[in-house]
Amino acid sequence: MAASLMTAAVDLKAAAARRLRRGRPPAAIWKRRMLAIALLATAITAVLTGFVPLSPTISLLFPPSTFPASSSAYFNSSVSLLSVTPPPPPLIRQPIPKRTASRPPPIRNRGSAGVNSGAGDAKESYLSMSPDEQLRYAKREIENAPLVVDDPELFAPLFRNVSVFKRSYELMERILKVYIYEDGPTPIFHTPELQGIYASEGWFMKLMEENWRFVVTNPSKAHLFYLPYSSRQLGLTLYVRNSHNLRPLSLFLRDYVNMIAAKYPFWNRTRGADHFLVACHDWGPYTTTAHEELRENTIKALCNADVSEGIFVREKDVSLPETTIRSPKNPLRNVGGGKPVSKRSFLAFYAGNMHGRVRPILNKYWGDDEDMRIYRRLPNRVSKNMSYVQHMKSSKFCICPMGYEVNSPRIVEAIYYECVPVIIADNFVLPFDEVFDWSAFAVVVAEQDIPNLKNILLGIPLRRYMSMLAGVKMLQKHFLWHAKPLKYDIFHMILHSIWFNRLNRIQLQQ
Repeated sequence: MAASLMTAAVDLKAAAARRLRRGRPPAAIWKRRMLAIALLATAITAVLTGFVPLSPTISLLFPPSTFPASSSAYFNSSVSLLSVTPPPPPLIRQPIPKRTASRPPPIRNRGSAGVNSGAGDAKESYLSMSPDEQLRYAKREIENAPLVVDDPELFAPLFRNVSVFKRSYELMERILKVYIYEDGPTPIFHTPELQGIYASEGWFMKLMEENWRFVVTNPSKAHLFYLPYSSRQLGLTLYVRNSHNLRPLSLFLRDYVNMIAAKYPFWNRTRGADHFLVACHDWGPYTTTAHEELRENTIKALCNADVSEGIFVREKDVSLPETTIRSPKNPLRNVGGGKPVSKRSFLAFYAGNMHGRVRPILNKYWGDDEDMRIYRRLPNRVSKNMSYVQHMKSSKFCICPMGYEVNSPRIVEAIYYECVPVIIADNFVLPFDEVFDWSAFAVVVAEQDIPNLKNILLGIPLRRYMSMLAGVKMLQKHFLWHAKPLKYDIFHMILHSIWFNRLNRIQLQQ
């Protein structure tokens, strides 16, 4: 039967072809004939294979009941095609939930081994807590942080306590919410400067105001309140050149804070303790002096982190890295590429102005030393053969002395260009000091030890130096700016330090 049906189908197709060759009918008639032939051929194929046609037309002509399996010798064969698993049902697309900043994924309570046990969810779910309760919950969790033995994303020797940092960072990602005040006139407010040595405050402002994960529009859900002003723009707008008078800058910021306190209830609840600002200009600390609560209570992320002046407070305020950005479109230009140790021809390198109290002493003792390579400014005869960046990549140590103030962009430059930084600035709180162990990747030299600087550097064993250089390379990712922030990068590290120091001020009930 199968052979005869197949022969009939072939004969039908051949006959149709002969008729078409003899006389060509109109297009409509030709199409109808070809459709009829195709339908008949498909029906015959269905009989042969036992396949129930899917076409409505074929199903009408040859319903499944026409081909009972028990009536055909074909279906009694040892392999039946009807036994094949039917096709899966059509995919139903579920609507994609909208991304919201106010509802992060819930965090499960962790046991001492750091495993999600889920036991604490019903008892202490942070989603149902008030912002203050969430902060106390986070602090308790951090104090009982599970031990981190080997984390693929974090290089443990860089950290004071990698377990505490990891747990704190996890909780920040899941819990922290920031409210940004929209008040404030431009260019002082909401106008980030993304180029130059003060670009840290501008990049943070830009990325914070673009952020959807941490920023909330409902201030009642916020744990922190951001005062988005630029100390650089404040100076450019209000400072009278050569007046040496910073009072107008501090009065302007004082009036702004008073306006915020009068317009909103949030400042007065904590006297500014849950508010923060980010300022990289040398004058950043001094702009806060006309408002007592702003100076004493607010978390200040400052490049000029000098504890000797009584404005920067360790464990409350944050030491902000000073990053030189030469190209805002490519902030990572020249990063990496340090030479192997065997090809680093200079013991140490510094080039720059000789202002402040430290740099003239450095130049006095080591300005003529061939190994140290200390320059007032990089001479043209030198720079035409080897640039400033190439000098850093070719030196074992990069000297980072303070200028008029304690901060220096050379610290981060040394990290970018893979050179062990040598920091000379008494009373300077190093960036992210609450998190990083700077002795693992940098050398801190007291100002009084400058005359002995070369012996200090030569006295570092090669094995120790190799470990420090490896630490610098592993540290890089924590100091890099990205147009879209990445986990553990400098934007998140700054925000984490603000979060971490805020938790330091939270009192837990005994």
